Amino acid sequence: MCGRYVMARAVGDLVAELEAEADANLELRASWNVAPTTDVPIVLERIIDGAVHRQVHVAKWGLVPGWAKDPAVGVRAFNARSETAAEKPTFRAAMKARRCGVPVEGYFEWKKSPDGKTKQPYFVHSTDGSLIVFAGLYEWWKDPAKEDGAPDQWLLSCTILTMASPPDGELATLHDRLPVPLGKDGLVEWLDPGTKDAGPLLAAALDEAWGLAAAWELDAVGSAVGNVRNNGPELIEAIEV
Repeated sequence: MCGRYVMARAVGDLVAELEAEADANLELRASWNVAPTTDVPIVLERIIDGAVHRQVHVAKWGLVPGWAKDPAVGVRAFNARSETAAEKPTFRAAMKARRCGVPVEGYFEWKKSPDGKTKQPYFVHSTDGSLIVFAGLYEWWKDPAKEDGAPDQWLLSCTILTMASPPDGELATLHDRLPVPLGKDGLVEWLDPGTKDAGPLLAAALDEAWGLAAAWELDAVGSAVGNVRNNGPELIEAIEV
């Protein structure tokens, strides 16, 4: 699964790395301890006046489908299993038409001790500090309690797809689930708004996922990351274990 991650890039740097555009008023809060239900940047593509535009938006982490009666359903939908997302009512519509990328600077995972009594947090990240982009889905939810035209009438939300971890290597010992990473070409294909059959896109992403993840580094970090109120660059400082 993926339940905590780091995204502290400035808007300009994020837009440049993703080769995207963003609203001039877009604001991002640097966070070294991103948790579900918080606002996060996502990258998506839309067709505007016949041309494809890649854009960065801010979405609530935890997908709320359009048919939901209230946004509370998103609390349980911050991850989507790649094996079943195309069939699950919460995710299947988004799989066809609303795919996104979720950029991160790394994510946290907790490894159980041999006796199962304690857990050691690890920060998983690229070796050169470059962005990792996870395969995600997004949805728009209309709040029935808001008047038409209200600035907060529509809620944009997202989820991160996960898959089985590789059978061996460090990641295999960390957790049995892995967020699905996208390479540069894979991101282009995944975001394509003209493709409605997500099956081949997902299969291609899964085929290269373990290879991409093999290049990541795992650093043991302090236990402070376990508390969402703690938020600063010291959370990703490596420690000896």
